[in-house]
Amino acid sequence: MLKHDVAGDPITGLKWTHKTTEKIASELKRCGISVSANTVARLLKQMDFRLRVNHKKVASGGTPSHLPEDRNEQFAYIQQMREAFERNGYPIVSVDTKKKEKVGNFTNVGRSWERQPILTNDHDFSSDAIGKAVPYGLYDVTRNKGFVCIGTSADTPTFAIDCLRMWWRLQGHKYYASMGHLLVLADCGGSNGARSRVWKWALQHLLCNPQGLSVTVCHYPPRSSKWNPIEHRLFSEISKNWRGRPLDSYETILKYIRTTKTKAGLKVNARLITKKYQTGQAVSDQDMDALELNRHTTFPNWNYTLSPMKM
Repeated sequence: MLKHDVAGDPITGLKWTHKTTEKIASELKRCGISVSANTVARLLKQMDFRLRVNHKKVASGGTPSHLPEDRNEQFAYIQQMREAFERNGYPIVSVDTKKKEKVGNFTNVGRSWERQPILTNDHDFSSDAIGKAVPYGLYDVTRNKGFVCIGTSADTPTFAIDCLRMWWRLQGHKYYASMGHLLVLADCGGSNGARSRVWKWALQHLLCNPQGLSVTVCHYPPRSSKWNPIEHRLFSEISKNWRGRPLDSYETILKYIRTTKTKAGLKVNARLITKKYQTGQAVSDQDMDALELNRHTTFPNWNYTLSPMKM
């Protein structure tokens, strides 16, 4: 009866069907077998069927240089670098840009306990928004602390570095000033992308040189952002904290980020950045050649260290 309605994973043996238990019970009844929908559900579980949702875990696209073995080797190298920095007591931060949000009385996914439902706009027109929020976050792996900058302009490499600088000035310098080294875990694309010249130039001139800091950057392979610690250690917790609540002002956004906590001790700080950032910036070959950029032997485009320039 389920022959043409069953799918499954040939490796793990996981099976599923799109028919509801009520429809299965109805078809069984036509075959002379009278069972309830609840009994069908129990029997399906005994046959290793479960209610499942789609999981976004299959990487697609990419080029021959992004083969699975390359991904695995990069993951292993990132783990190696993390262990080396941890042994020396050096700081490790995970960085990324969270989903951009329209600021206004718009519906936010999720549910919250309320006496009455919160009324929001019936359409999510951008023209009705107060502005846009660009959350760029840093997760301090060592201290289990978060830092999020809410930008009101564009998500550019310079914006990303300004957020990193602000974190260092307000928090990082206090705890890690004597270390002289920093490991940054980042995605392969976006404002902190591996191919961005502006990202590297700004790291050199806006952070490494002024602070006398050597910064090592390790990028996760393309389409592997879900493994970046900030995703499940910080951003997911922020989303849980403001679920079901309209993000109707920048103050509201900052409040929910700052009140994000976990039983494991996570605390989050947040700042608003109203500076206007220009897109389309470029860095010349000459300026790139002048950087104190040391590319690692393992995947040099994904792993590199920037050291302070000698004056």
